[in-house]
Amino acid sequence: MSLFKTIFAGSNAALALAEKAVNDAIAAKGKEQKVAFPDTAYSLPIIFGATGNKITTLEQLQSALAVVRSLIVEEEDLDKALNAGLATAVSAEIIEAVKYALADNPYEDEAGIGFIPDAVIRSLGVPLVSGDIPGIAVLIGEADDDDSLAAIVKDYQSKGILTFLVGNVIDQVMATDVKVGLEFRVIPVGHDVTAVIHVVSVAVRAAFIFGAIKAGDLPGLLTYTKERIPAFVNTFGPLNEVVVSAGAGAIALGFPVIADVDVPEVPGALMAQKDHQMTVKTSLDARNIKIKVTEIPIPVSFAAAFEGERIRKDVVYAEFGSKRSKSWELVRMKDLDEVEDHKIELIGPDIDALEPPVYLPLAIIVDVAGKNMELDFEPVLERKIHYFINYIEGVMHIGQRNLAWVRISKDAYAKGLRLKHFGEVLYHMMLDEFGSVVDKCQVTIITDQEKVFELEKTVAIPRYNARDERLASLTDESVDTFYSCTLCQSFAPAHVCIVTPERLGLCGAVSWLDAKATKELNPNGPCQDVPKQGVEDEAKGVWEEVNKAVDSASQGKVSRVALYSILEDPMTSCGCFECICSIFPEANGVVIVNREYSQATPVGMTFGELASMTGGGVQTPGFMGHGRHFIASKKFMKAEGGIARIVWMPKELKDEVADKLNETAMELYGIDNFADMICDETISTDIDEVLKFLTEKEHPALGLDPIM
Repeated sequence: MSLFKTIFAGSNAALALAEKAVNDAIAAKGKEQKVAFPDTAYSLPIIFGATGNKITTLEQLQSALAVVRSLIVEEEDLDKALNAGLATAVSAEIIEAVKYALADNPYEDEAGIGFIPDAVIRSLGVPLVSGDIPGIAVLIGEADDDDSLAAIVKDYQSKGILTFLVGNVIDQVMATDVKVGLEFRVIPVGHDVTAVIHVVSVAVRAAFIFGAIKAGDLPGLLTYTKERIPAFVNTFGPLNEVVVSAGAGAIALGFPVIADVDVPEVPGALMAQKDHQMTVKTSLDARNIKIKVTEIPIPVSFAAAFEGERIRKDVVYAEFGSKRSKSWELVRMKDLDEVEDHKIELIGPDIDALEPPVYLPLAIIVDVAGKNMELDFEPVLERKIHYFINYIEGVMHIGQRNLAWVRISKDAYAKGLRLKHFGEVLYHMMLDEFGSVVDKCQVTIITDQEKVFELEKTVAIPRYNARDERLASLTDESVDTFYSCTLCQSFAPAHVCIVTPERLGLCGAVSWLDAKATKELNPNGPCQDVPKQGVEDEAKGVWEEVNKAVDSASQGKVSRVALYSILEDPMTSCGCFECICSIFPEANGVVIVNREYSQATPVGMTFGELASMTGGGVQTPGFMGHGRHFIASKKFMKAEGGIARIVWMPKELKDEVADKLNETAMELYGIDNFADMICDETISTDIDEVLKFLTEKEHPALGLDPIM
């Protein structure tokens, strides 16, 4: 059978399965049965993207079968074959949607996770655009050898590739020592071949979330996925008609397919690679994904994929910090003649000197020197200790400064990991990432209790305090330069962040000092200096030079921005913002919701629904994406009355920012315990009840001029 005939046969087979699934579901539940994937504002994503129509009932799902039929035109033509592949994708989405119509969690008893919520996609935005996740692999089928499959997955994991598993490869991988789960960036999706649509859905929703692609713009959607989503597919074992047709759908999206069996090759789209030792290289080359790997002499794996690893109490070999001991870390700038390059010194016992579980104090001092190093860069480098230590397989690092908490697993210890390896990691990574400002680096690791406590008082805390005083003096008024950040333009082409001392990047990961350091480290990189000149409206945060910088960096898509306003020319959002702020006219204020909160807000929308109205580099007056720490800033919505407009937040978010929010409210308005005046979901999400609470608390927003 020719490739074309195989694709069409697969498309028709998938259509027949979809028709049966819908008809059986209607017979069991009725046409009005609700249809939805959980925690998304774009249901159902594939059909919504292709047609612009939202599907909410089985009756509407039944009508969507016509879309599938329209895409299957059996002619020996590549475009027709790719359309048939897209038809298979729509059929797969219909089949999976029926599963969710019949059960709240159809994957509850499966190893796979099924549908992937919007919040997860948004959380992956920063590592995708920063290159921590340089690509996306989809592995489907059943390999003829578990060990070679595990080696492929480990290779992807070591390179930071986000890897999805569909089919029997799930059981094969889980039977090996590969660490699996979202926190390890190896994600089992589902055993049925139709579960692959949940991966396709990630790509489609990324186009909505980050790219501002409009629903129904199928050509624009396909262009976006091809050019901006670095994904590819590896198939294992014999290919049946449905898998081949699904592969054609992947190719239509721009994702090359690499099979481990003979296939009729289509250059750059469909190819065979029978040698599993070459699978990774062939796949990365097909998508032109370049991997930069820093070789570090440690006995365990080192990769960003291990950043989210959690070391549970029952597998801990050694622990530092938390309730049992003291743990702190410090980066110090020194003169070149004061630093012995690559010196790694341990003062006190290593973890193999004591019986497990080992509880020791820990101090990590990283001394750096360089002709271009500045004191302001110390905290930027210091925050990286958290990431670098977390990238070590079998190690968990939480916190920073003198509130650090570190655990080492029994498995990592058994493989030979010792504290000196922390020093090797920090030395190599500091030079690798900060080589333009760090010429020499030495690391001192201390577990001697007396020295840990003594040096915390005499060295670490004075250094922290000096920095805090410096940071407290950094205000938008005290500097003459802001910074632009275009890191997210690989996903959101028109988006530009303007980072100021009092307004960090909306992702929450880029402060003014970070941007300054990035500019120094990479003069032609994503962060560029913006002169704070040509003031037009200081209250709204409008400067002529800022507007010029935004206009240039957005390629003319955005020509004016008010940094301190939500209603007039607000700053654009890419889609990976930590929080979103929305006007709440009934309360004369705003609600703020973080992406971890999945329930409805008083404005009647969830985070995902609110976020779908912004993002993608567009300006949406009344809506603003931002970082958590911007909430307590004196510049937050300054043009509309500032933080006094905040009337509702999820409790978890409110508790986190309460102390700093109260400080700002006291300084600006003389209000004590302002956070207690803000409503949350434990009080109410009903408009009338929220207003009643605000009135009882005499919330200041109620006395301000109308927000609209």
